[in-house]
Amino acid sequence: MQRHDMPQSVDGFLDIRAMLRLVRQNLGLDIAFIGEFVGGRRVFRHVDADAPVLLREGDSDPLEETYCGGVVAGRLPELMPDTARVAEAARLPVTRTLPIGSHLSVPIRLSNGMVYGTFCCFGHAPDHSLNQRDLAVMRTFAGLVAQRVDRDLQAESLLAAKRARIRRLLDDGGPTIVFQPVFLMDGLVPVGAEALSRFPADPHRSVETWFTDAAEVGLQIEMEHRAIANALDAYAPVWARHRVQLGLNASPAAILAPGFLDLLAGTPADRLVLEVTEHERIDDYADLLAALGCLRERGVRIAIDDVGAGYSSMSRVVAIRPDIIKLDREIVRGLDTDLMRQALARALVDFAERCGCKVVAEGVETPGELAVLSELKVQGLQGYLLGRPAGVDAMERVLAQGARRFEAMADAG
Repeated sequence: MQRHDMPQSVDGFLDIRAMLRLVRQNLGLDIAFIGEFVGGRRVFRHVDADAPVLLREGDSDPLEETYCGGVVAGRLPELMPDTARVAEAARLPVTRTLPIGSHLSVPIRLSNGMVYGTFCCFGHAPDHSLNQRDLAVMRTFAGLVAQRVDRDLQAESLLAAKRARIRRLLDDGGPTIVFQPVFLMDGLVPVGAEALSRFPADPHRSVETWFTDAAEVGLQIEMEHRAIANALDAYAPVWARHRVQLGLNASPAAILAPGFLDLLAGTPADRLVLEVTEHERIDDYADLLAALGCLRERGVRIAIDDVGAGYSSMSRVVAIRPDIIKLDREIVRGLDTDLMRQALARALVDFAERCGCKVVAEGVETPGELAVLSELKVQGLQGYLLGRPAGVDAMERVLAQGARRFEAMADAG
């Protein structure tokens, strides 16, 4: 027998195994299994028995030499209380080697009409009590298995489509990078930008969805590293003319992955702000802290993104001890009209001041929000009120305007 291994979902495996055991024990037979038809072979996907048997999940046989193939082809009946009385069954070698004395088998038909395989039960000895009612029970459970397989195949198809979409994007050089300017509160002078990924080929799919899909199909790190590389390439002309910062987003997994430090080689480290994002819980910070320590020694400043929302717990801030914390846009939105948001923002700014951190507020969209943030003495600002994400040329214009504003302030002083 040859081995054919196919990944199975844990839930699918346990549910189908439970069905097999229930049917087998109610029929009083020795072995139950699900066989899948793959390339002219019958592959054992799930096997249930009380005692060790020769059948192993993943083993396979030529389909024409199996009871399963004979049943689906019409050469064998679905119900055989005594295989010795069926000439076609008696001639099959497996009848003697296992042995098979009694046998029930029904096709598993998927919603598209395709025969996936068979649901089978057999006993080593003949069992003349088996009847059409037992066969009807088998058909019912085969239908339930078909529903489960349909669902799993649909999930696999969706994953394959996601992977193909992400792979196509990466092969085409994506994602595209835009830059949102970051301003000092003092004089609203631009001091740099945050690099943000965009996916113009499918603008209706959110940025978060793209990265979530990439993580689901094992391409998250490649996607994040590509975004960072693209951002650094696009920003190089800005650094050639302006001494400004660039914020790069990276998850702990991307930071710890091989090749991350190589991405930053040759860049002015003292102008980099690494914004640590988090979309899953971190149980052990030791490796991450060591990696961030190496970056800090090079001059890179560390920021915590989206503080105050989602996974950005204060315990993460305490563990990493960033140079900058970025107030989540959900705290900033409506800040001038919401006393609870003001209280939370004030507490975070006070916390940052006591810890020696700078605060950048994201999502500033109204003059009222800006006024409250000014009162709170937030050091940095981002948002549509001040500058929307755009290409590097637009960023150059913002910096040029900022330079003129700075010169005017100096002259006035």
